Amino acid sequence: MTASTAIQPNRVDGAGRLTPANPVRFSFDGETYHGLAGDTLASALLANDIHLVGRSFKYHRPRGILTAGPEEPNALVGIARGAARRQPNVRATVQEIHDGLDATSQNRWPSLTADVGEVNDWMSPVFAAGFYYKTFMWPKKAWDTVYEPIIRRAAGLGVAPDQLDPDRYAARYAHCDVLVCGGGAAGLSAALAAAESGASVIVCDERAAPGGALAFETDARIDGQDGHRWATETAAKLAAMDNVRVLPRTTAFGYYAQNFVALAERLTDHLDEPAPSMARERLWQVRAKRVVIATGAIERHMVFANNDRPGIMLASAARHYLNHYGVLIGRTVGVYTANDSAYAAAFDLKRAGAEIAVIADIRQTVDPALLEEAGRLGIRVLTHHAVVAAGGKLRVSSIVVRPCRGGSRQVIPVDALIMSAGWTPSVHLFSQSRGKLRFDEDGQRFLPGEYAQDCASAGACNGAANLAATVEEGLAAGEAAAKAARPKATAKPLSIKAESGGSWDGLMLGAGPNPEAGKVVKAFVDFQNDVTEKDIRLAVREGFHSIEHVKRFTTNGMATDQGKLSNMHGLAIAAEALDRPIPEVGLTTFRAPYTPVTFGTIVGHGRGALFDPTRCTPMHESHERAGAVFEDVGQWKRPWYYPRAGEDMAAAVNRECVTVRKSVGMFDASTLGKIEVVGPDAAAFLHLIYTNPFMKLGVGRLRYGIMCREDGFIYDDGVVGRIAEDRFHVTTTTGGAPRVLNHMEDYLQTEFPEMKVWLTSTSEQWAVIALQGPKAAEVLAPFVGGLDLSKEALPFMSVAEGTFAGVPMRLFRMSFAGEDGFEINVPGDYGRAAWDALHDKVAEAGGCAYGTETMHVLRAEKGYIIVGQDTDGTVTPHDAGLSWAVGKAKDDFVGIRGLKRADLAGGGRRQLVGLRSKDGSTVLDEGAQIVADPNQPPPMDMIGWVSSSYLSDNCGGPIAMALVEGGFDRMGETLYVPMPDGVVEVEVRDTNFWNPDAESDNG
Repeated sequence: MTASTAIQPNRVDGAGRLTPANPVRFSFDGETYHGLAGDTLASALLANDIHLVGRSFKYHRPRGILTAGPEEPNALVGIARGAARRQPNVRATVQEIHDGLDATSQNRWPSLTADVGEVNDWMSPVFAAGFYYKTFMWPKKAWDTVYEPIIRRAAGLGVAPDQLDPDRYAARYAHCDVLVCGGGAAGLSAALAAAESGASVIVCDERAAPGGALAFETDARIDGQDGHRWATETAAKLAAMDNVRVLPRTTAFGYYAQNFVALAERLTDHLDEPAPSMARERLWQVRAKRVVIATGAIERHMVFANNDRPGIMLASAARHYLNHYGVLIGRTVGVYTANDSAYAAAFDLKRAGAEIAVIADIRQTVDPALLEEAGRLGIRVLTHHAVVAAGGKLRVSSIVVRPCRGGSRQVIPVDALIMSAGWTPSVHLFSQSRGKLRFDEDGQRFLPGEYAQDCASAGACNGAANLAATVEEGLAAGEAAAKAARPKATAKPLSIKAESGGSWDGLMLGAGPNPEAGKVVKAFVDFQNDVTEKDIRLAVREGFHSIEHVKRFTTNGMATDQGKLSNMHGLAIAAEALDRPIPEVGLTTFRAPYTPVTFGTIVGHGRGALFDPTRCTPMHESHERAGAVFEDVGQWKRPWYYPRAGEDMAAAVNRECVTVRKSVGMFDASTLGKIEVVGPDAAAFLHLIYTNPFMKLGVGRLRYGIMCREDGFIYDDGVVGRIAEDRFHVTTTTGGAPRVLNHMEDYLQTEFPEMKVWLTSTSEQWAVIALQGPKAAEVLAPFVGGLDLSKEALPFMSVAEGTFAGVPMRLFRMSFAGEDGFEINVPGDYGRAAWDALHDKVAEAGGCAYGTETMHVLRAEKGYIIVGQDTDGTVTPHDAGLSWAVGKAKDDFVGIRGLKRADLAGGGRRQLVGLRSKDGSTVLDEGAQIVADPNQPPPMDMIGWVSSSYLSDNCGGPIAMALVEGGFDRMGETLYVPMPDGVVEVEVRDTNFWNPDAESDNG
């Protein structure tokens, strides 16, 4: 006996693949234990003879370790690395131990062995399935004070962290020819075949070591060597190949459209002291040309009374703990099975020193070879017998066995029970891909049927009958995927010889013979949600005949379980109760994520200051130095106004507005969206995207453009400049930049794919300074090289390329204020230098910098709209007074059919008009409603609303713009705006409040 086995009573000398030379200390519920490097928390606890690890969700029943993989429903624990690093509901079967690991059981108080919540088990008749639909309804007042507080305290299993997460999380995008999900025999074979064909391959597996079932299948031989050794060497060979990326501890948790698969990689949870710079987890977002799904199969439990007692687990789990971790789950073990694979587990346990009390096989006929080996090992086998109940409380202590046809019962002492009802193909990822499953009548299972994406299934998840078939399917799937991804590549044919003496034949669906089913005892179908056999039968009696309804009434297969263990049993019981075949009952939906994913993995860097990243223009520091007050415009920090000593916002804005009209002002317009549209069909493309005509726009000219959606409503606006015959500089609104690019790409790729056009976002490549006012040309001239700024050489709505202080420049002569103006586009890196140089010259001319509020006032003085403020998604170009921007001779553009609809072309629509307060002093509230008769009894008819409203010194008082029903026909009418301090009379007028005669010169 070694020191490690003395400390760990269930650790078997010479068994497993871990080495006693690497001991690890960890704690569970405050007690210190020892394990070995490579142990999971589950295997380490079992090595220390700890089976009780938690309490169930609803009934608070004692629960133990059921599985050895990610499907574990019971052993959910809290893990901590100090006060801030706490994570609830971690599967002990997945969490690897490390020095200092601190684990706690959940859902119990005051302790795991003595939990007051167990009263729920005694009161279980009250908490039958669906009880929450029929209770907590009376008295009504009790909901807020009694029911809801109690339910909230009882909800959930673990305790959520209450401090900020100090860990870092990473994210990567990847493209590959072939993505292989699963690192078992099928997955490794597929990856090897694809990689040898020259394809770029990513292979991921949720476990730390490759091999899948090969970790416990001791009789598996591949290419003449032990199956697990072959898996280890194959994974190492793949990792060494330049065209392959091997990702251990990585779960493919979601399969989305167009072969987009999300992977969660655990990076540091297994390390003693990870470096602070290391990310804890990484989100991989993979786009693959072909996907090979090799996710294996999940063993099912048997359904009988008290089948949830600690010490009862799946046969494959017991075999895994023994053959990989060197841990014996008990000394006197019972076996209850409907599948041959449990015999291999029993034989391995017997050879390791356990006493096999009995093998109860529900089947009448068993492979004679298995019976012969059992006899040779001295194991008693009872065929056509069932375990009808388990004894014990905190750990199983006995099982009750009786013949399936009835007869006397035997009570057999045990300290562990292993079980197998057969294997369920893991079709979750295939189902998430929107593939259609088919029911295999012979195997009583659902298998991949009709594929919706470019993927293939291989191995046990595809129903492979044995190891040889699994490897063959993997090779074929990998080779086919590589060939499809790279048709011209030369495939290198591979041959792998695989054999296994084990058999996985036999199955049982639903509940076994169980005379206790109608009594208080419980036969669990879904361990995680405490759903029993009789809960499903109750749902059917209550009238729920759709399996989706049964699922929601009982919660069977919900939450993180997603039907991994419970689904087929639940279907079979419901089908039996309904007297219908399983395929007619249907199948529930498998939703992502396949296993729980931390919020940190999903969010990545997007938290704290980066939750909504702040974007600053190249001139931001200059604005700060000038004392600007900033406003948030989406993610942008934009100068709102520049107050001088003693000025409030109103005074500063009025000064800036007057200065621009009388002298000159400069404005940071860098946030405008900018898109480079290039290609021989660029003009034709813009001609279809915008309502305006663009085919005849000359090189060096600008045009204001309106963009509509298909329904004919305004989507965005901006100025388009033709730089060359095949190149356009398109500007969009600040908030519209990403969606306009997406809008253009959508139409280019789906509606006009024949067009030779390329779209590139240049929003951050250009810094833009808007220079407005009578002295604009005079101030700009000293900086400009290679251009004549006279109105004859560079007329209004022109664009030219030159230099600004020696820096490349695109110069637009245009205005959003109604004055002579320019938009100076220079490379972003030179934006601040250009701003500072120009600012000095502007100051010399008596001008100033102005902010967004002044920009709003100036454009409103001229009646220019802002999309999203003066439009609300239901405004057409005609409604906005922009009919002139719709090409009358155009036979097609996006939105043309919408604009021809009768309800958009008829009368009575809300139209954009100007308003002036009759008292000459009241500034209307933006968003205020407008009525025709202020004395109308409620409910009053609201005929419009105020979209923009400002105090304008330039115009001598308040101005406003509004959307009013039939507004164009109401010029000169008096309307009324109810305000908090009373009703304000307003006069309807046109939207151009300032110098309307300058329209032809400066826009």
